[in-house]
Amino acid sequence: MTLESSLAKFLAEACPLVGDTGYRFYFTPETREVGEGLGLNGMEFYVLGRGGALGDCSGAALAANFGYFNPAVVGGAWDSAKDKCAPRTAGRAHLECSANFGRSKFAGIPGLEAFVAAADAVNAAADPDGLGLYAAMKCEALVTDVPGRAMQLATVLREFRGSAHLAAIRAAGLTSKVAHFIKRPNDAKMFGWSEDDVAKVTDAQRAQWDAAESLTDEMVAPAYGVLDAAERTAFLAGITAMHAIASN
Repeated sequence: MTLESSLAKFLAEACPLVGDTGYRFYFTPETREVGEGLGLNGMEFYVLGRGGALGDCSGAALAANFGYFNPAVVGGAWDSAKDKCAPRTAGRAHLECSANFGRSKFAGIPGLEAFVAAADAVNAAADPDGLGLYAAMKCEALVTDVPGRAMQLATVLREFRGSAHLAAIRAAGLTSKVAHFIKRPNDAKMFGWSEDDVAKVTDAQRAQWDAAESLTDEMVAPAYGVLDAAERTAFLAGITAMHAIASN
């Protein structure tokens, strides 16, 4: 499928900003403090909080929904963390940390209400079928105040494209591990991979990656495509301002 040019341009501008904004609260001191209050260290709260909407699944199931990470490492962190705190409890606390980040950063952004309205429309239109982590997160209630909801929507829409991306790389014939070494070759240790795990990427696999990226855009396009020109402008203005503040 070839995307209409203005929608393709919009996705190319908006999705990277969503992706680089929605996670910014993960390891802040405030988020770590909330995790510690639940008896969880930083990595445990990241894993159990981000994946908590999935409920009491196995570590292997959690790892499959995250992708990119060494499954033994992220799944092990999940299994140890859920012995200390119920996943749904951690997940809702984590999503509240997202809201609190937005409240602390975005209250002064002009026109943020218009971004929230547009992002809500995308989230409502997004088809969650087959997108495990996003499907679970879409069922969680979001806050009603504008700056808190703005950040939560960035967090949830980040998972929308992320879940679609995992499906797309499998459809393209790649494994999540190989995809990691194509996209983030310098972050192996951060994702639990050892030097022995490093994958040698071929030109054919890079072509598969490009196909997966195109397919990911095609999968999320119908949801973003519900926005008219004015709503796209509001979405871009809001996420651009949010990204600039969150990145500093």
